[in-house]
Amino acid sequence: MKQVTFFMADGVLKPSCLFNAIEVFEKANEFYVNKGLVPYYDIQLAGINLQQRLLNISFSFQGLQDITTIKKTDIIILPSFDTRDDFAINTSRKALEWVTAQYKNGAEVASLCTGAFLLAATGLLKGQPCSTHWKAEVPFRALFPELNLTTDKIITDYKGIYTAGGAVSSLNLILYLIEKYNGREAALYCAKVLQIDIERNSQSPFIVFEGLKDHRDTEIRAVQDFIEKNIVEKITVESLADLCAMNRINFTRRFKRATKISPVDYIQRIKIEAAKRNLEVGRKNVNEVMYAVGYTDVKAFRTIFKKVAGLTPLEYRVKFSQG
Repeated sequence: MKQVTFFMADGVLKPSCLFNAIEVFEKANEFYVNKGLVPYYDIQLAGINLQQRLLNISFSFQGLQDITTIKKTDIIILPSFDTRDDFAINTSRKALEWVTAQYKNGAEVASLCTGAFLLAATGLLKGQPCSTHWKAEVPFRALFPELNLTTDKIITDYKGIYTAGGAVSSLNLILYLIEKYNGREAALYCAKVLQIDIERNSQSPFIVFEGLKDHRDTEIRAVQDFIEKNIVEKITVESLADLCAMNRINFTRRFKRATKISPVDYIQRIKIEAAKRNLEVGRKNVNEVMYAVGYTDVKAFRTIFKKVAGLTPLEYRVKFSQG
């Protein structure tokens, strides 16, 4: 039997993420019982305090174990929490050290959604890709600028460390673990019973890019505003550098230091976000949308659109059109 420990940290947890993830593991156990086998997972909740806040409501978990009493576990799950708490930085070192010690002792560690903040604070994500909810990208990059955040990914897996994107993506990570430990048939059973799309592999179609302006560089913020107001124009890095009276290299370095992404990536994401909005609510065809956001090469536009949004323009319209 594999021991699964859901770690209740000192933040405000999101109950849907916690309880839905537990339910997926329980369905895997049900799969085993239906075959006349013993349940595969032993699920426990553990933390530092016996009281746990769930979105401004305090609950007392009966049977919650103190982490200091758990000498060894097989999997640690870090559920999502309300990002306003920033507890990943302020929580006691005892909690972070316990997670790290368990990992070094052979446990695997998985974060769900914004649980990646706590995982990042342990130091275990250094040198590897990680994911979290796309809306948490700005505060995550601000707290952990050295980490390789890939918000387009649903799941990352590296040396027994797993992260998941937001919301339902967390359930895809649990399905991924079940398929790894119990096989495809068990994972498909859980997916069908709980009606989870097991083939989801990217957050990109769901991301709403709002610009990365949580910085103090007023000149770079002015450049960002310029890009947003001139979407129909063909904007180059050289022209943006000229606006700031800088050469391309210095401008690119300064822009990336402020926004955490390159000017080229920023231009593309702003333009594709505008194209997505046009496809959702407008009646323009794909070529008209392309021209409206400053592209003239159909192949290049489709390539960039799929790179950023994870779908082709037509696939995006079918999936998200409000018409």
